[in-house]
Amino acid sequence: MAPLNLGDLDLTTDEFILDEVDIHIQANLEDDLVKEALKTGVDLRQYSKQVEDELQRIEQASIKDYIKESQNIASLHNQITACDSILERMEGMLSGFQSDLSSISSEIQTLQQQSVSMNMRLKNRQAVRSHLSQLVDELVVIPTGNVVILESPVTEQEFLEQLHELNNKINFAKELSFRETLACSDIQDIVDRLKIKAVTKIREFILQKIYSFRKPMTNYQIPQNTLLKYRFFYQFLLANERTVAKEIRDEYVDTMSKIYYSYFKSYSGRLLKVQYEEVADKDDLMGVEDTAKKGFFSKPSLKSRNTIFTLGQRGAVLSPAELEGPILIPHTAQRGDCRYPYETLFRSQHYALLDNGCREFLFLSDFFMVAGNSALDLFNSVMGKTLSLFLKSMSTYVSDCYDSIAVFLCIHIILRFRAITNKRTIPALDKYWDAVLELLWPRFELILEMNIQSIRNTDPQKLGVLDTRPHYRANPHPPWPTSGTQLNNNLKNSKTVEVENFVLKMAAEFPSRRDQLIFLINNYDMMLSVLMERAADDSKEVEGFQQLLQARSQEFIEEILSSPFGGMIAFVKESEALTEKGQLDRLKNDEARITQLVRGFSSTWKQSVEALSQDVMRSFTNFKNGTGIIQGALTQLIQYYHGFHKVLAQPTFRSLAVRSELINLHHLMVEVKKHKPNF
Repeated sequence: MAPLNLGDLDLTTDEFILDEVDIHIQANLEDDLVKEALKTGVDLRQYSKQVEDELQRIEQASIKDYIKESQNIASLHNQITACDSILERMEGMLSGFQSDLSSISSEIQTLQQQSVSMNMRLKNRQAVRSHLSQLVDELVVIPTGNVVILESPVTEQEFLEQLHELNNKINFAKELSFRETLACSDIQDIVDRLKIKAVTKIREFILQKIYSFRKPMTNYQIPQNTLLKYRFFYQFLLANERTVAKEIRDEYVDTMSKIYYSYFKSYSGRLLKVQYEEVADKDDLMGVEDTAKKGFFSKPSLKSRNTIFTLGQRGAVLSPAELEGPILIPHTAQRGDCRYPYETLFRSQHYALLDNGCREFLFLSDFFMVAGNSALDLFNSVMGKTLSLFLKSMSTYVSDCYDSIAVFLCIHIILRFRAITNKRTIPALDKYWDAVLELLWPRFELILEMNIQSIRNTDPQKLGVLDTRPHYRANPHPPWPTSGTQLNNNLKNSKTVEVENFVLKMAAEFPSRRDQLIFLINNYDMMLSVLMERAADDSKEVEGFQQLLQARSQEFIEEILSSPFGGMIAFVKESEALTEKGQLDRLKNDEARITQLVRGFSSTWKQSVEALSQDVMRSFTNFKNGTGIIQGALTQLIQYYHGFHKVLAQPTFRSLAVRSELINLHHLMVEVKKHKPNF
């Protein structure tokens, strides 16, 4: 082992640091060989010498091996030199390639720029070609199309197709003329000649269809439907020849205006021939005396004047089935000798107007391509004379009409028809509906006022023979339909008051109170039944008449009980009055009277109750009302007899022998119940 070389150590120098020496020694001691030597106890100097000898031996062996391989090393050197020269040549070649690639890259970039430029020019040329191609296609007039326009009938499908094509060319030529395109002048002459020919053929075709409307017995809806199939014809005329379009429009308006006027004038006149001959006049008011129309020149009175104030079957005209049912055929009705009230004729006439008006408005809007106010103005040009005819006829009828039910039914018919046109979104007849209502409503209110005034001025003594049955004049409201617009409340209340006063004046004409009460009860019951139909609107009136009916019924019950049972009733009332004063003993000496009352009641009460029931049922026309009065009378009879029992049960009358002859109260109630009518 070689001695450890520590260099020149100056142990006396201040720069020597023992810590560094310690670290160096510690690091050598960590060596594996040193650890092994220390562990075996070998002398380090001897071990160092052995190592040095071994290294020299290995060095000598290495030199010998190198000398032995010298030729191979020389050969390797030569090869390396050759490779170096080859790599040098390759480096030169790669450098040449690099320069070539650089030039190629610049050429590719140039080609790319040229390609982009060529692509842009190609797109521009294609765009120009597309526009030019479209322009040429629009400008070119195909000879076959010319032949179709010139020679084919307008009803052929190919004519319609070529007309669309011609219209497109005309519009395109107009557009090009605004741009001052020179190519437009090349086709302008041909297009103009084709347009003139097409306009001529279309004008002739449409006018021919319009003239066909004028033929008698023609269903004008058929040529109208034909025109709708060729609505483009009018569109073509309107776009290219407005003078001809206006001519056709004016010709159609003039033709259809005359047709509608003639048809509805004739139809309305024939309808009037199947109206009822008996028509209400100013003498057919509720309060006018039946004997008022006397004289040589007076027309015969109505067979049954109460039909003026009763609805009957007339209200059926407002049912959905009849309201929108087929219109009346006058000559068929005449052959069958049928007659109808005015409102039925009115319904038929106006349903025909509604049907034709709606169809006409839709045709005008579709064929002539109008909307809004323009459509309404065109419709009024066609239907104006007819609507004026209707309004004039209505004004004539209304001015001399006294049939309030007919007027009010006509009002409801108009309201229903207006709802139908609103549902169909057709406003063409709205102004006409309003005009008719403005005629009907004032007349209806006037007729109502006239009836009220006639009732107010009626003299019951001039009404002829009266009986106790309900009088038709006692109707508080004529049976007008309750749906639709409500009546004026003031008019209704006024009429109710006047009718009530009228009933009281008529009742006063009967000599006996009994007949007066029967008359009042019958008429109050009838009035109440009419008012109950309008209970929601007339609840106060219903309550008032219920009180009147109840009061008169109670009075009548007292009246019919007074004849067979008057003595007993008077005794009971007298006894109750004396009992309240504590003077019942004053009747103690009336034994004979009491005996007569008890025995008389026991022997006659059954016959009296039977006669009373029959008399009541004969007196009242309303079965329910009559049975109610019978029940009230029997109930009142039981109450009086109960009071009679109660009086005789007092100590004052216990000594009377006749008390044993009193009918048992329970037995009486059972017997009376047998006489109550069954419902």
